[in-house]
Amino acid sequence: MKFGVVVFPGSNCDRDMMYVLETIMGQEVVELWHKDRDLKNVDAVVLPGGFSYGDYLRSGAIARFSPIMESVIEFAGKGGVVFGVCNGFQILCESGLLPGALLHNNSRKFICKNVFIKAEHNNSLITATVPANKALKIPIAHGEGKYYASAETLAEMNRNGQILFRYCDDKGNITDDANPNGATDNIAGVCNAGKNVFGMMPHPERAADGELGNTDGKLLFESLLSAVLA
Repeated sequence: MKFGVVVFPGSNCDRDMMYVLETIMGQEVVELWHKDRDLKNVDAVVLPGGFSYGDYLRSGAIARFSPIMESVIEFAGKGGVVFGVCNGFQILCESGLLPGALLHNNSRKFICKNVFIKAEHNNSLITATVPANKALKIPIAHGEGKYYASAETLAEMNRNGQILFRYCDDKGNITDDANPNGATDNIAGVCNAGKNVFGMMPHPERAADGELGNTDGKLLFESLLSAVLA
């Protein structure tokens, strides 16, 4: 499978993502520069974490207008797989590829720590083979990670199975105490109605190498590959 990782000014997780996809998962990876429009015939596009354009206006709000995003939006519209992590998730929401928005954490502080998340179901490429009810330990690093959507939108997303992950404790219990940023309904990751565009705040690429002592994040990449290549 050929992955394209988009690099914006301020991206800081692009190399981590490329390393995991290429070295850990053994896939072909190409870099996609934000000023270009050519997606280089990739099978999937990944928008990595970081601080695109310094987050000076609003996280992801400027990156949404990068030339590459016109191609990404067109690619997604044709059913192409798009995955955004942290700032990438914010960009997908800003571009309208995913519903909802990411707001400032309730604490109004940047949070960087390990958290636990649980897959809501196995009906998506990225959760297809993730063990049910398993609490995955995945790091977060964000200041604007509080997911929000209107009650009407959330009701529709729940009906469509668009909620992918929720924050939980180490035993898989979804509680207020396990919610690190105040996200609505403990939501940590979502997808579009077509289930080909995915976004999440936690960083699975930071929990995919055995050298780091945690490979829970690798389960998501394995799921995506097994579902697409099946």
